[in-house]
Amino acid sequence: MPKALSGVRVLDLSRILAGPWATQMLGDLGADIIKIEKPGVGDDTRGWGPPWHGDGEARTAGYYLAANRNKKSVAIDIATPEGQKLIRDLAAQSDIVVENFKRGGLTKYGLDHTSLKAINPKLVYCSITGFGQDGPDADKPGYDLMIQAMSGFMSITGDAEGPPRRMGVAMVDLTTGMNAAAAILAALYQREKTGEGQHIDIALFDVAMSSLGNQALNYLVSGDTPGRTGNAHPNVVPYQPFETADGWIIVAVGNDSQFARFAALTGEGGMAEDERYRTNAARVENRDSLIPPLVDAMRTRTSAEWTAALIEAKVPHGPINTIEQAFAEPQATHRGLSREIGGIPQVSSPLRLEASPKDGATPPPALGADTDTVLEERLGLLGDARAALRDEGVIG
Repeated sequence: MPKALSGVRVLDLSRILAGPWATQMLGDLGADIIKIEKPGVGDDTRGWGPPWHGDGEARTAGYYLAANRNKKSVAIDIATPEGQKLIRDLAAQSDIVVENFKRGGLTKYGLDHTSLKAINPKLVYCSITGFGQDGPDADKPGYDLMIQAMSGFMSITGDAEGPPRRMGVAMVDLTTGMNAAAAILAALYQREKTGEGQHIDIALFDVAMSSLGNQALNYLVSGDTPGRTGNAHPNVVPYQPFETADGWIIVAVGNDSQFARFAALTGEGGMAEDERYRTNAARVENRDSLIPPLVDAMRTRTSAEWTAALIEAKVPHGPINTIEQAFAEPQATHRGLSREIGGIPQVSSPLRLEASPKDGATPPPALGADTDTVLEERLGLLGDARAALRDEGVIG
């Protein structure tokens, strides 16, 4: 049984994280991904270590390995006319192109959307930039940290009295990759009806602003600028970590009946009938008087004791794990969330389609590992032709 995107060809001109994350998702769904890398250099993240996998010249940073499975690496220097022709020839056979150069950066190579559309009108061409294809910041480079800052994310992350904080991973890059993959799939579906491809304009800044979610609407509805609330939720109470007798635990009360059961467990059952705390809206307004008694109560029992009690009371809760502990969770083990592909550690794709086989994944490729195979099978370039291109530094 073929995978959902079997037969779909993707030409990946992106690097770092947002673009590769999008194409990795497409690869997990069965698309054929050709990753173009600069000979001798490759994707920048190959050198973003430690930690490393492998030794000597074969060592590769874990960062690169996180976003590049299910791809073929083809080393082509796009700064050369011969390299540009190879890319155009591959684009003519592709369904999708993904790139994250600065706006207009590929025009001088004849690899921009307009140029490639002329040779392949059905091409879905996705451009990922910091700020999009228009506007006063369109020519600025964009990196995850600066976008977290500009979009307001850092203003709502961290303790109320502390400095702004970045998120623990490059979440803007990751969500941009996911948005790009969604847009690409929508464009493919639309192409089935129209017969034509299109240009997709994805900006990290746009994605970050849209990902503010309820906090963006909190501001737009009220006019009040949200601030940092640490680990407490701005719109749901109680929804935060609590210290226990021997550690910490998360309690995530999502409705009034859950609150009543939680309050009863803590010995504060009367809170559920108190007009100051009976509804979530009231609890948000009166969190300053609500939370301290609950904090005191939670310190009287161990995390294990609270876990057992919260399970029985059907109150949402959970441990605060390290990443090591998270991978050791029985649920993570059952779902096979860590695996090895070709001897390389990987996190399993969360995309589970009932009618799509789960096997057949390939490990992140070594730089240029598939250059000869792809150029021969796709473009008919035999050994002598490839050797000449390699001697000229066009391919690696």
